[in-house]
Amino acid sequence: MSTFRSSPLSNIPPVVKNLLIINILFFVATAIFESKGISLVRMLGVYYVDSPSFNVWQVVSYMFMHGGFAHILFNMFALFTFGSSLEYIMGSKRFLNFYLITGLGALALQMLVQAIEIYGITGGFSIDPATYTSSDPNAIRTLSEIYYSPMVGASGAIFGLLIAFGMLFPNAELFIMFIPVPVKAKYIIPVYILLELFLGVAQFSGDSVAHFAHLGGALFGFILVKLWDLKRSRNFYE
Repeated sequence: MSTFRSSPLSNIPPVVKNLLIINILFFVATAIFESKGISLVRMLGVYYVDSPSFNVWQVVSYMFMHGGFAHILFNMFALFTFGSSLEYIMGSKRFLNFYLITGLGALALQMLVQAIEIYGITGGFSIDPATYTSSDPNAIRTLSEIYYSPMVGASGAIFGLLIAFGMLFPNAELFIMFIPVPVKAKYIIPVYILLELFLGVAQFSGDSVAHFAHLGGALFGFILVKLWDLKRSRNFYE
């Protein structure tokens, strides 16, 4: 008599499953290489397009890099939670396209905001930060962060999934940290987006989160849901 034990991954749709595996492999590889003095973050994280450290593959590879355990834990939990339902609705091919497009859209908005910041400081979109001088230390710090700090993480694509989930399953009840009762997606997700907008505009000192990348992913997610006329199954999550 044999006992059949199904894999804990067997009920996860294929694209979500493979994205989870790839992200985890990248995270483990990052830690291993870091211990040997090799920074995959600097190689595979994405820099501003005018930065000397920018490489074309980074526009995709940055989505699979993460800055720490809490970062990847949150993103992968959200990918599993929201992505599984969305892949069942969209189908695997369209879901993968959605994920990648929202990740690219996140980067596009983030770079646009960076370009505007550079123009506001220097009057141009392209400079050599090593030779640029200014009496304003905040300007120097901003330019240095834009040109020399890579952006990493799947958060832009995750925000695309988040907005799509809220549009397709508005009455799904979500448990939010520090809130003792479930809250419907149609209430909590718009609040979350507005919070990201506030934090992005406010630019608090010490905040290294790419809030406009999050907003870019959400924006492209909203556009794709409308453009593709995505619909949910009747009574799903009702």
